[in-house]
Amino acid sequence: MKLISWNVNGLRACLKKGFADVFSALDADLFCLQETKLQAGQVELDVPGYHQYWNYAEKKGYSGTAVFSRQEPLSVQYGLGIEEHDREGRLITLEFPDYYFVCCYTPNAQGELKRLDYRLSWEDALRAHLLELDRHKAVIYAGDLNVAHQEVDLKNPKSNRGNPGFSDQERAKLTQLLDVGFTDTFRALYPERTGAYSWWSYRFNARKNNAGWRIDYFIISDRLADRIAAAELFPEIMGSDHCPVGLTLPLCRDKSGTPSLFGRGSASVMITPQYRPTGFASDSSGAGAPSPFHCFSGCWGPESGWSHRCSGRIGQ
Repeated sequence: MKLISWNVNGLRACLKKGFADVFSALDADLFCLQETKLQAGQVELDVPGYHQYWNYAEKKGYSGTAVFSRQEPLSVQYGLGIEEHDREGRLITLEFPDYYFVCCYTPNAQGELKRLDYRLSWEDALRAHLLELDRHKAVIYAGDLNVAHQEVDLKNPKSNRGNPGFSDQERAKLTQLLDVGFTDTFRALYPERTGAYSWWSYRFNARKNNAGWRIDYFIISDRLADRIAAAELFPEIMGSDHCPVGLTLPLCRDKSGTPSLFGRGSASVMITPQYRPTGFASDSSGAGAPSPFHCFSGCWGPESGWSHRCSGRIGQ
């Protein structure tokens, strides 16, 4: 199962910069957007084979999220159910048979940290939401989280210390989330990877010089961590000041034919094809070089546990 998240920094503008081609080329099972900057009815996307879900801010031209899913969810929740947090279209939660998918656009703390108190309140409410979901099913949490977690996650950590997105308080909130049972998928595979960013300022030739920040994430329940087949960044894809980020998880089909992250028993059949990474996911051999991912081909069985029937290293 391939999942993509992209802050498009205004979908109407991004549509003029090749969004449709990117959407088609990435060929995701779940594709979520942040900062759509839309009101209802301003854009109608014809994407056959996908169910669409949109959350709009009350303020025009601001914030907003969307999710496109090949599989129809069991239920959809817009926002957190807390009035002060549900005016800006920042959250969509989709329930599937064996997991929840959460698309999030985290509030920016703004210059001089003017909105930091609100941001921290949001983080606490969001963490409570994720923990409640995780009590019932595994969680896949994606989006623009507006924080570079560690110094390795931005080009210039010393000069940005205390700035919005790299304040001690914001970083601590992400640490707090990870400490209660969640995994940063990219760092799970690449704990020391440098130069891997998802956002660049439009100023000072930042993208050309790769002076960026990694602030877009896929975060998953710890119990899914050993199932990560690929975690990617796509810095070559333009159209926004962010690039798309991706996650691939093995998918099984049970006896009834229903796709599942947790195939049950010996009748479960692997349906995720061998995965060859296409984006930026290099190892220590050199920035931008293809990474030799392990191909995880297996299903969950009550007797064998997670079975890695690996056909070898791919992407060589």
